[in-house]
Amino acid sequence: MPSPEFTGRSGIVLERLQRLYPVLIDLSLGRLETLLGKLGHPEDRLPPVIHVAGTNGKGSTCAHLRAIAEAAGLVVHATTSPHLVDVTERFRVAGRLVDEATLVDTLERIETVNDGAPITVFEVLSAAFFMLFSEVHADLAIIEVGLGGRFDATNVLRSPAACAIAALSMDHEAFLGDTLAAIAAEKAGIIKPGRPVVTGRQSPDALSVIEAEAASQHAPLLLRDRDWHIERTMAGRLLYHDRHGPLDLPLPGLPGPHQIDNAGLAVATLRASGLVLPDSAFAGIANTSWPARLQRLHGPLAALLPDGWELWLDGGHNPGAGLVLAETLRGWSDRPLHLLVGMKQTKDPSGFLAPLLPHAATVWAVAEPHQHLALPIEAIVSASGGIARPGPTVADVLARLAAANGAPARILVCGSLYLAGEILKADGYTPT
Repeated sequence: MPSPEFTGRSGIVLERLQRLYPVLIDLSLGRLETLLGKLGHPEDRLPPVIHVAGTNGKGSTCAHLRAIAEAAGLVVHATTSPHLVDVTERFRVAGRLVDEATLVDTLERIETVNDGAPITVFEVLSAAFFMLFSEVHADLAIIEVGLGGRFDATNVLRSPAACAIAALSMDHEAFLGDTLAAIAAEKAGIIKPGRPVVTGRQSPDALSVIEAEAASQHAPLLLRDRDWHIERTMAGRLLYHDRHGPLDLPLPGLPGPHQIDNAGLAVATLRASGLVLPDSAFAGIANTSWPARLQRLHGPLAALLPDGWELWLDGGHNPGAGLVLAETLRGWSDRPLHLLVGMKQTKDPSGFLAPLLPHAATVWAVAEPHQHLALPIEAIVSASGGIARPGPTVADVLARLAAANGAPARILVCGSLYLAGEILKADGYTPT
């Protein structure tokens, strides 16, 4: 069955293509390599590439990379996944989201050349950004891994300027393995011979695997707290330094303590890439924006709440993300927190919820009507140990909380990027 996440004219083409190989995830490179060969290998005609993998924070790292590069005056291509509202969000060509007509034309050209051969939708989308990026001038391409690394479709890249590996934790175990070391082995598969690879803080199990893979590829490895350092100062700024010298930086535009690691990873990767940027450009992290990453909402949903209340949204959805969110929530103790949680069927609700529950005044299990692969509300209630109450929808919970007329509070909707997409639509978000 085609995924409801694809709509419009591009969705019609993707639905046709999905019938050729109706498997949502099949990690391998052969089908895409064959298709790219028929397309004239657009992946070999890109500007310098930064390739980003990780479990948590890779999308934010990509956003920081783009903010810095654009502050330096560079023209930047970027691709990330999944999209939240519209598939065009996945393709930023020379600084602008691709328009629907251009995307449809690209997909139809791929469909013609593919000529009915088996191909997954993500492989088609990967071929599309390789084509789009090869046909328009830019100074840099930022490419986020879709799933894993070693056999992810983006890993047809032969020689990126640099690779970055954001924080690793348990997720997608059915595809990547059921230990952190196994998952790290898949993520480290993006490391290429002789190309620098940069990583933020990792657990010892993950780090040992990354170190071994980098050594086997003779790839220079730059580690946080060894090769690069970043810390928040008493003055509310960031002090960064590595072998290139120190930088005095503003706080990231994305909230949360974890964004310091993501911003530092972006700075370190760009400095390792060989691209020459003025020191002033790295202050661009203050302008980073990225939807559904501890994003405060101000639209129609937020308007349902009494004055003084705040509505926040985060797409975190695995145990590692739960720990990161809990770190932020510890700083939110000035007012009550109401937690609204909706998750995808394949995720670990107990692992995600455990660190969050102590910080919440109330917990609600939700599922939106069009939320893709939504975990049943009953399963979320059970995973919370019976603490969570059934919503059943975000709007229902907001109405109940508003009617109670309690003290000003914060509300955090979290647990799924698919849920986040539905909430952004309801709150009037338009991708730009």
